[in-house]
Amino acid sequence: MQRVLFAALFSTALLLAGASANAQTHHYVKHHPEERTMTHPNAPSSHHVWVNSEWKWHDGKYEESAGHWAVPPRGHHEWTAGRWEKNSRGDYWVPGHWH
Repeated sequence: MQRVLFAALFSTALLLAGASANAQTHHYVKHHPEERTMTHPNAPSSHHVWVNSEWKWHDGKYEESAGHWAVPPRGHHEWTAGRWEKNSRGDYWVPGHWH
């Protein structure tokens, strides 16, 4: 019985740890920075997908990382661009992702 109880508690702890690790931490700003308008070069190959610029929180502010061509990770084929969201606390960046 103790082993079953231990296994159940351990499994629950692992699930909670995974959920908190995946939780999105938002960094709020009054007004989000403007994205630079850029033209991107031709794709290096037909396998590459354009990944728009992303915003990363660094030293108390958002910094833009330039867009680039990338080969999708195995099992993925499409990039969903990041976007700015707004709520009562301010604007925050939702990162792009592969799917």
